[in-house]
Amino acid sequence: QVQLVESGGGLVEAGGSLRLSCRASGRTFSSYSMGWFRQAPGKERESVATITWTGGSTSYGDSVKGRFTISRDKSKNTVYLQMNSLKPEDTAVYYCAGRLFGSSWSDWGPGTQVTVSS
Repeated sequence: QVQLVESGGGLVEAGGSLRLSCRASGRTFSSYSMGWFRQAPGKERESVATITWTGGSTSYGDSVKGRFTISRDKSKNTVYLQMNSLKPEDTAVYYCAGRLFGSSWSDWGPGTQVTVSS
């Protein structure tokens, strides 16, 4: 229903930073939330951060709290994930997702690879 495309992934050294972007199609995002998830090989998908479009309320997974910041630009239909102090364990494919209030995460981007070297 909503198309999402991530960008900004790449290779970075431990302690470095990356900013991921997720561009969403459409013009109205009332009652909509977006989030970042990640999945490493052999691991379960993990919630990284979420944000509501109306109020900008955010939440973070414990493993990234204090290091990552999620934000959104409503005029650009884009959500960002600023990742600082990256660790090798942050290495994963990062996915952007969206949902309407009261629904499951139903809109997904194709993912972008983030690799953090030691």
